[in-house]
Amino acid sequence: MLIGNVGKDPEIKYYDTDQAVATFSLATTERGYTLPNGTQVPVRTDWHNIVLYKGLAKIAERYIHKGDKIYVEGRIRNRFYDDQKGMRRYVTEILGENLELLTPKQTMQNEQNENAPF
Repeated sequence: MLIGNVGKDPEIKYYDTDQAVATFSLATTERGYTLPNGTQVPVRTDWHNIVLYKGLAKIAERYIHKGDKIYVEGRIRNRFYDDQKGMRRYVTEILGENLELLTPKQTMQNEQNENAPF
């Protein structure tokens, strides 16, 4: 389970008929604090690679943008590949199984205001 801010707009790829995969980065931040002895522990930000499939990918395409706060629930997948130079690269990803948008959308609020009686 992760709650964080989207680092970039989702990258959407379609495969087969009407099937999609979305990938984007998510930043989670641990607040800094002071230990009883006065030592300062700084703020720490971790970056996660998020992968969403099918319906969740379509939701990401339509509603998720850079800077949005979201909740993602899923499982961790580790994989590797060989890059163009032949170097082995390791990747850790979160395969999203549940998603919740936590940032209120201005566009939705504007649409409601336009349809409201005066």
